[in-house]
Amino acid sequence: MFLSSRPLLGTLLAACVTLLPTAAAPSQGPGTTFWVDPHTAASRQAAAFRAQHRLPEARLIDKIATRPQATWLNEPNPGPTVRTVTTAAARAHRTAVLVAYHIPHRDCGLHSAGGAGDAAAYRKYVDSFAAGLGSRGAYVVVEPDAVASLVAGCPGADSRERYGLLAYAVQRIGRMPHTRVYLDAGNATWIPDVQGLVGPLRSAGVGRADGVALNVSNYRTNKETSAYGHRLVAALGGGKHFVIDTSRNGNGPYTGADAWCNPPGRALGVPPTTRTGDAALDAYLWVKRPGESDGTCRGGPGAGQWWVGKALELARNAKG
Repeated sequence: MFLSSRPLLGTLLAACVTLLPTAAAPSQGPGTTFWVDPHTAASRQAAAFRAQHRLPEARLIDKIATRPQATWLNEPNPGPTVRTVTTAAARAHRTAVLVAYHIPHRDCGLHSAGGAGDAAAYRKYVDSFAAGLGSRGAYVVVEPDAVASLVAGCPGADSRERYGLLAYAVQRIGRMPHTRVYLDAGNATWIPDVQGLVGPLRSAGVGRADGVALNVSNYRTNKETSAYGHRLVAALGGGKHFVIDTSRNGNGPYTGADAWCNPPGRALGVPPTTRTGDAALDAYLWVKRPGESDGTCRGGPGAGQWWVGKALELARNAKG
């Protein structure tokens, strides 16, 4: 998966860092309540462009900076950052979107390798995450790739341990007030036959989740992903919902080699909203932060690092 770099978030928010003026956040539309982080790399980039009198570029980056995006929690003790983010969101009468991303053997040793050193450390991480939520609540995506990568084959990961840890995370975070939990289930082409995910998702605690997250950091279209989501929740026995990451799927998937890693010609997708027109689809979210690299491919920086050229490309290609 593609790590989102957030090492200074809590410090920046807590200190109320003053940025150069940026455009006001646009209305998200009726029924949406997601929080816009004022301290993203995109917001800093837009401010820098304005200071340089590069207004066309600033307006392009505003398409990213003024939209709600998820906060990824990948440090061993995420509680303070979770508390800071959800408190800021609550004060704005909005809801934060968070990503738990610290499972042992994360990303199977690839671009976003890392995670907790062992099961005990991961449980401490989850406990800290949950404590940080308090009663403020959030939408929480649990461990992008963790289930699908195990189904596809993940060297070094113990399946029984991983499923147990995921179930612990879903249960522990999901019992916090006003919190909705979505267990990640990959994308529409990773495990094409949804039956192959049913047993693993159940072992990973999906029964206690609100549903599943789909297309995180990927580029599949909403139409394709929604159809896949409906097949998956039906296979799980019904009653579950799903969310879709639309951060970079405006032009759909790339058809060349390494289509998952910084593909050219992509575009921002539907802005985050809970107005989906589909009772089973709870929200379109920007889980992956647009403009952050997938990894050191196609000239990109490390996974999760800000890449202004890619951000401008996504914004230029966006519809509307």
